[in-house]
Amino acid sequence: MPRPSSRISGIVPSGKDGWEVHSAAWARKAAGEDIIMLSVGDHDFDTPSETIEACVAAVRGSNHHYTPLPGLPRLRRAMAAASSACTGVETTPDQVIATPGGQAALYAAVQAVLDQGDHAIVVAPYYATYPNTFSAAGASFTVVETPAEDGFQPHADMIRAALRPNTRAILINTPNNPTGAVYSRERLEQLAEVCREHDLWLLSDEVYWTLGGGEHVSPRSLTGMAERTLVINSMSKSHGMTGWRMGWLTGPSEMITLLTNLNLVTTYGLPAFISIACAEALENRYGVKEVAERYAARRTVLLDAVRGMNDVTVRGSEGGMYVMLDISAVEPDDEKFAWALLDSERVGVMPGSSFGEAAAGHVRISLCQPEPVLQEAALRLRRFASSYRREAA
Repeated sequence: MPRPSSRISGIVPSGKDGWEVHSAAWARKAAGEDIIMLSVGDHDFDTPSETIEACVAAVRGSNHHYTPLPGLPRLRRAMAAASSACTGVETTPDQVIATPGGQAALYAAVQAVLDQGDHAIVVAPYYATYPNTFSAAGASFTVVETPAEDGFQPHADMIRAALRPNTRAILINTPNNPTGAVYSRERLEQLAEVCREHDLWLLSDEVYWTLGGGEHVSPRSLTGMAERTLVINSMSKSHGMTGWRMGWLTGPSEMITLLTNLNLVTTYGLPAFISIACAEALENRYGVKEVAERYAARRTVLLDAVRGMNDVTVRGSEGGMYVMLDISAVEPDDEKFAWALLDSERVGVMPGSSFGEAAAGHVRISLCQPEPVLQEAALRLRRFASSYRREAA
């Protein structure tokens, strides 16, 4: 075939995306093996029935036509209300734009603030798609690690040290995937000071905001930050709707107007029947309380099950859908550990290094399984860690 563009070839330049252990575990499970999948953040339960029925009614109501580029007015009103609750800043519909999922919101945000050759800072550990999203924009980036021993909290002085003359943006994620860390108000205040001093955009991924273990602080609420913050949000986690692909971006109305042009050449709007169902789910908070309570209970169960496990330490893990375990005392190579755990005990986890060097020596455990399955996985993990140490000795 003719030569593909360097833009598309460079999105995943190494050809390795960090999901190899997950893909192998999934294939083995599909082949009939007794594999416990703790490697992906997809709910093991269905979308709330009220949301499904709202979608069915919308389909039967002939809502099959094009929608406005930034989203249906009703949907944008509902998203604005959700953003007001999430960020603590009163938000109007002209300050939000609907996107097909949180990843599309992140892509839109990066496209909006970075030109070819611009530089960004990514606070790590980070969700696996972050670096490749910057690569797709032709931008360079520097990863700034957060110390595991500090609960993966960001350090403003480390971010300052990474600034360049062409730095335009910083990307953070709280509650954090993969670590479950919830960034403190103090650390976010320090980060906001850096953004104000250097006239930077802050891209804040807050898709797990309803699943935090304490107070959720959005940097958009801090002094002078509403005009320089773009908040990525999604219904996938909060409303149990991963496959519905509905997210949104919140920011200054002038930026949202410009981003409507991006939707013109990408999505050309979103499906009307899905938009109506999502608006109803947002208006009525279908499933939000139940989903949050379910993951809080699962987090407690898993943390109790791994407490006291020899040479395994919990890091972060205050919120979100994941628990991060430091297994470096058992095996410093987290990818080797994950492959061996899969082969020996048939448990699939994500190597921490898939999310940046800050998480090297860790594994991420998804809470997207029923409590008995999580307890069984913890038993297998405990058995594996003990036998692995004996074999290594």
